[in-house]
Amino acid sequence: MRVAVWDTYVTKRDGNVMHFDIIVPEDINDPTIIYGYGKAYLRSKGQDGQALTSKECRLCHMETVKNEWEKEIKEKGYYILEMENCQ
Repeated sequence: MRVAVWDTYVTKRDGNVMHFDIIVPEDINDPTIIYGYGKAYLRSKGQDGQALTSKECRLCHMETVKNEWEKEIKEKGYYILEMENCQ
């Protein structure tokens, strides 16, 4: 399976910037859907209401799905790869 990696930087309420990737099957290319996944993730981290638009989230590249992502993508439709300040 090929996936699209959407590079995302969101400013948290405390001013720190969260960096995470939203990883979806390559055939999902509607930004509204991608942003919806990101907003669901932000809610799970207590950061609901923070801006998530094309300014914060952009398609970065395509790649082959990694084993550790595949199960969650099949279950939820996406995978979040936490990179910085996602606690």
